[in-house]
Amino acid sequence: MTPRIALVTGGIGGLGTAICRALTDAGHTVVATDLPASAERLQAFTEATAGKVHFEPADVGDDAQCADLVARVQARFGALDVLVNNAGITRDATLRKMDMAQWNAVLQVNLTSAFQLCHHAIDGMIARGFGRIVNISSVSGQTGNFGQANYAAAKAGLHGLTMSLAREVASKGVTVNSVSPGYVRTPMTAAMPDAVLQKTQSAVPVGRLGEPADIARAVRFFCEEDAGYITGANLPVNGGLYMGF
Repeated sequence: MTPRIALVTGGIGGLGTAICRALTDAGHTVVATDLPASAERLQAFTEATAGKVHFEPADVGDDAQCADLVARVQARFGALDVLVNNAGITRDATLRKMDMAQWNAVLQVNLTSAFQLCHHAIDGMIARGFGRIVNISSVSGQTGNFGQANYAAAKAGLHGLTMSLAREVASKGVTVNSVSPGYVRTPMTAAMPDAVLQKTQSAVPVGRLGEPADIARAVRFFCEEDAGYITGANLPVNGGLYMGF
């Protein structure tokens, strides 16, 4: 695999850290972006990635910051070839109780940020004749989830964005794909009551929660040069929780 410059949003969370590790293990120069973090959190991230991943803070929900981020990465490291849109938040409530602030916050970070970063990165990829974009969606975007109309809508929207952009740039050497995780072992799931966690695991046919590394390996695959004939695809990584074709 040719070493590339990769940008991972939501890069210092549990899943983002695993994606960063997988891409550095593949020989890429990886830049993680996330909201400004405490010294303690950054130290933990540095240790988890063996100091091999660079960090550039940004609020990817803000278009001006997205434009500045892409410019900073390319000025500091070189041409941006790989973009992983992993940033995500939740603001859960049933639709009857959800307010516009909760709806807009989730759509802005989980969906609009992906559009914004693609918008600022895509011309360079087309000009160089190579690019890999991977959007991290969710099984919730395929099945819906109680109390998550905003989150499910945003994640479903990523599929439409993925397929539309894939068609626009397919002949330019740029692929655009999505990965849809199911339930993944994270601090959020670790905080679940035991009874809820057991019920969640029992719903997964393989009988366990996913690990961040399971998702990261799928992302790494889509970023390979050998994956150049796959575009507009969604890869479910959910232990069989949702099956479709």
